[in-house]
Amino acid sequence: MRRLSLVLVIFAASATSARAQAPAITCDPAQIRAGSYALTTEGQALNLTRPRTRWWDAFDATLAPYQDALLDLNEASLALAERALEIDSRNALAHAQLARQLVVTGTDGDRARQEIAALFAAGHPIVWSSTLYDVDAHDYFLLAFDAVGIRVFRFGEAAGGVRRELGVPQFPGPEAEGLWRALGGCLDGLRAEASIPWRDVDEIKAGHYVLYFKFHTPVRITGDRGKTKTLRELKVALHGGMGTVDYLVSTDSRTGEPTVRGIGIGPTRYQDRIRRTLVAVIDPTGRIRLPKASRGAGW
Repeated sequence: MRRLSLVLVIFAASATSARAQAPAITCDPAQIRAGSYALTTEGQALNLTRPRTRWWDAFDATLAPYQDALLDLNEASLALAERALEIDSRNALAHAQLARQLVVTGTDGDRARQEIAALFAAGHPIVWSSTLYDVDAHDYFLLAFDAVGIRVFRFGEAAGGVRRELGVPQFPGPEAEGLWRALGGCLDGLRAEASIPWRDVDEIKAGHYVLYFKFHTPVRITGDRGKTKTLRELKVALHGGMGTVDYLVSTDSRTGEPTVRGIGIGPTRYQDRIRRTLVAVIDPTGRIRLPKASRGAGW
């Protein structure tokens, strides 16, 4: 029995030593295996920009083709991050992409929180592309969340410019390496439009299509098109989730003919999952208010 106890002690000490000597995560391509780095930059770029719908899908009022396309995109992004980590666990981009996609897909809440906590402890953020409706609904931004707070970056600065189709920003391909690094939390060289410390945030409300981050100290944010707003609240859609369309059939009281009305329903569960995952890591005491979210149409 004494011999077995000694073996257990030695094993525990070895395990602790191995964890202490585990290599730190890094954004430096020179320190990441080439295959792992390529999956988190080129691979993620090709996945996100790959065409998944056809022009006639726009006539499908159920939005099913777009829902299927987004599901495929998110699951592929998660798989790419998983594989990149298998190749090299030092890849900070892979850890950040994995953490984000676990939240987006709702795959494993415990693992998502553990990954985010580990990233934050290492001083590394997770990043979403997003739309800030109170700044410019026709621009994209990057929102970075870390242990200190929220930072807002311009999409165009990270991408090296913005190409638009019908006024909508388009994601570039692998050539815009800076954008794909930024979406993996490697924001080196980018200037934040705004920084909001968590201590200044007192409420996160989940709308149907957006999250509302309410804070005390106003920040000034400028988008790629030059629009500028001073805000004490971020009304933000973090990309990755989409809603559904519910159809109601009724009878016209005058003609007796059936009428069909479509009502857009936002991805409220997605919004709620993001805010609850974040506060579980950065606000375990429950200081930040989380008003009850309810499913429905509108914001």
